[in-house]
Amino acid sequence: MEADMSLFSLVTRASFLVQIVMLILFSASVLSWVVIGLKYKALKQAAQDAIRFEDRFWSGINLADLYQQVKRKAGESRGMAKIFEAGFSEYIRTQKNKTNIAMMLAGVQRSMKVAVAREEDYLDSHLSLLATIGSISPYIGLFGTVWGIMRSFIALGAVEHASLAMVAPGIAEALIATAMGLFAAIPAVIAYNRYAEKVDRLSNTYENFAEEFATILQRQSNAADEVK
Repeated sequence: MEADMSLFSLVTRASFLVQIVMLILFSASVLSWVVIGLKYKALKQAAQDAIRFEDRFWSGINLADLYQQVKRKAGESRGMAKIFEAGFSEYIRTQKNKTNIAMMLAGVQRSMKVAVAREEDYLDSHLSLLATIGSISPYIGLFGTVWGIMRSFIALGAVEHASLAMVAPGIAEALIATAMGLFAAIPAVIAYNRYAEKVDRLSNTYENFAEEFATILQRQSNAADEVK
């Protein structure tokens, strides 16, 4: 009886539909862990890049020199460096066209707003997949459980003398689907909530930097006009 009630035996003896449900949940769990690992690495890198770039930005370095450094690594830069590049590029363009300060500032802010939105999209990528896995996996598992239990009771109705021992294996194998649904859902939900918080913090950091940078460029333009 113990061998019959082993996990492997319960899975292999489950109905074909329940086995399909288990396979779907197992695949969802593997996929969620892949996404969790990739997003952990991406968000950790983004946070470190933001700290490093802010240190360089506020170190007193000439903004034109910093722009050239960022531009040379245009294919590798992300996050705050990309926002800076977009804003300073627009600033240079408006300076060449001798645009007034108000128009210059509006153009710089628009460029950085687009850059911030792109970086936020990058940070948000695949988070919806974690949310989907976390929300639907328990229901998929529950479907497998209901189907398995229903099948057990239908088989029970076909015999004259029913006993708990006859339905226990069928119910146990059905409940594995619910357990697998929770196994897939719980890490996905925890990771989604954790990563969504990190994305919000990074987004606020990007937006604050864009505002501060726009103010600095406005001050520089005002000072240049006063000299003239």
